[in-house]
Amino acid sequence: MGKVVVTGGTGYIGSHTIVDLLEHDFEVVSIDNCSRSEPQIIDRIEEITGQKIINHQIDLCDLAATKKVFDSLDNVIGVIHFAAFKTVPESVEKPLLYFHNNLVSLINVLKCIEQNDIPNFVFSSSCSVYGNVEQLPVTEKTPFGKAECPYARTKQMGEEMIRDFAVANPHSTNILLRYFNPVGAHDSALIGELQRANPNNLVPVITQTAAGIIEQMKVFGKDYDTRDGTCIRDYIHVMDIANAHTKALQYSIDGKNKTNCEVFNLGTGKGVTVLEAINSFEKVSREKLNYIMTDRRPGDIEAIYANNDYAKQELGWSPDRDINIMMDTAWRWELGLKERPI
Repeated sequence: MGKVVVTGGTGYIGSHTIVDLLEHDFEVVSIDNCSRSEPQIIDRIEEITGQKIINHQIDLCDLAATKKVFDSLDNVIGVIHFAAFKTVPESVEKPLLYFHNNLVSLINVLKCIEQNDIPNFVFSSSCSVYGNVEQLPVTEKTPFGKAECPYARTKQMGEEMIRDFAVANPHSTNILLRYFNPVGAHDSALIGELQRANPNNLVPVITQTAAGIIEQMKVFGKDYDTRDGTCIRDYIHVMDIANAHTKALQYSIDGKNKTNCEVFNLGTGKGVTVLEAINSFEKVSREKLNYIMTDRRPGDIEAIYANNDYAKQELGWSPDRDINIMMDTAWRWELGLKERPI
């Protein structure tokens, strides 16, 4: 099907997308400096797929190193760009780190795409670009709201960069995928969301609490205007997200795009509260979580979930896995890490 460069290929969503791409007969080259992941993930991808993967362990903020990798490749049909820092509280504490890493790496990748005439680009964006929305569910036409954290602002700025790039490069095709809250793990339990000390995302906190790594879990905010007072998110299985990237790339290759810069929401369309997610986990794992309710966390928005009709209609994509499957695969991944650490 062609050669695809996946940046952030040893990361959470990148690794699962590589598996999906390989299952759909694409050749994949990964670029990841493993600053927020582990190089052994490549071995696990190979174990799942039976295919050899090359990962170039370079920093995408280094233009010369990035250019050297791209210049060494031929017949590249597309680039899927995941590489970015993504922790909301860290971005609040270290905004310049996030602006530098997330935006300079994107600029360098776009420069290499332009210089090497690579026709198709898929960008890992986020529902955080919408901020605190006034009307739910969110559609692709929902305007940007105030970014609630520097991480969200880097995604807003990244999208604007790509739109300007698309104008200057009319023969390129650019897809912006705004996904909501990826969770879960591959069915093999060989790859999943690798979080070390003090994870900030809900599901790793849940699984590490159940595994005894975290003594007590905190639920941030109990007075939101939601059905049980806790935040609402649109949790979506990582393999459903991964498949959407493959379908978006194929959509571009087949020339089905309406313009050369399109946006798609990737979510289930169903909002789940923090307490509902906890209840789902306790049901599938048969483990009782030790948690307390505490104050709201800076940078968090109250509620957000997607309208995914456009992705279903144009990409032929639909999420298949519900919250119980998400929790089950996440828990099996956590248990697998105990038996076979990375």
